[in-house]
This record gives sequence, structure tokens and C-alpha cells, in this order.
Amino acid sequence: MKQTEINELSTEELNEKLTTTQKSYENARATHALSPLENPIAIRQQRRTIARIKTELSKRTKEQA
Repeated sequence: MKQTEINELSTEELNEKLTTTQKSYENARATHALSPLENPIAIRQQRRTIARIKTELSKRTKEQA
């Protein structure tokens, strides 16, 4: 997910996306620990997406304060 896509989402949508992405990331990590994934770079992409979403959420909370 690109930063421009994240900026267009509402705060509620970002929170939902964050929880689903975190669950997916945890499942991918657990699966990769047991047997290698076809695309291990997907784990890195999910981790970076989580960071982008968290950054945008914290930015929005600072703007409101």
C-alpha cells in the first residue's frame, strides 16, 4: 500500500486496515518460521505498510491536538 492510498483513507478505515494487516503479518511470520514462504519479501512489505499506517495515525492525532 502506497502512502498516497493511506492518505486518502479515513481514520476509521486506517484503524481497520492496521488490525487486518497486523494479523496477516503475524500469520505470515508464523508460517514462514515453520516452512519457507514462496515470497518472503511480502513479510517486509507488510511490516512497512504497518509502519506507514501507524505514522499517518500519529500524524493525525498530533494535528488534532
